[in-house]
Amino acid sequence: MNIKHVSLLVLMAVFLSILPITRSFADDLLPPQQAIYKASAELQIRLQQKGFTKDFAKITDYVSEVIDPHTDFERISALVLGKLWKTATPDEREHFKQEFKTLLIRTYSRAFIEFKEWTVRFLPLEMAANADKVIVKTQVLQPGIQPIAVDYRMALHDNQWKAYDIMIEGVSLVTNYRSTFTNEVQAKGSLTAVIDSLAKRNLDAFAVKKK
Repeated sequence: MNIKHVSLLVLMAVFLSILPITRSFADDLLPPQQAIYKASAELQIRLQQKGFTKDFAKITDYVSEVIDPHTDFERISALVLGKLWKTATPDEREHFKQEFKTLLIRTYSRAFIEFKEWTVRFLPLEMAANADKVIVKTQVLQPGIQPIAVDYRMALHDNQWKAYDIMIEGVSLVTNYRSTFTNEVQAKGSLTAVIDSLAKRNLDAFAVKKK
């Protein structure tokens, strides 16, 4: 099994499946790394609770609650839409941000249920005292496969470090989705049509989970 055989979006979800590391080790992490660790540790505790993973709606709500303070969805949405963001109306921007966030939360939550054996190694991080952007480099480890490079683009926002992109073996979530949505807008004729389609996919996905 290698990177080519694993869904890019599932690998994005390692952000939610880091196994607990010792308190002393966590204290040695720099603030951007601690932001990733904090969200991961909280989620791992809930993962261990019996019956929790059987309720998909409950999982998505909790995942959203935990990662929201550590993720800049506004910036991610703007980067994903690129030039389309600049011409979008305020309503289109807000609607897209919410539906895209729902898409990511659904993806992360599904992987949160299915993949529990990941462990993560934080690589050394050098950053200037006044840095407001940094790339947190990690390696995802699983028995039987080579370590997978998972890097987080982080920025300081209102005195909090937040992720605004994730790169798996050099492949960017932002770049990947930008290409997807650009093609969809061209095919459907408008950003509004793409947003409506995304909203329907989100609703359909939750409807399937309820059956």
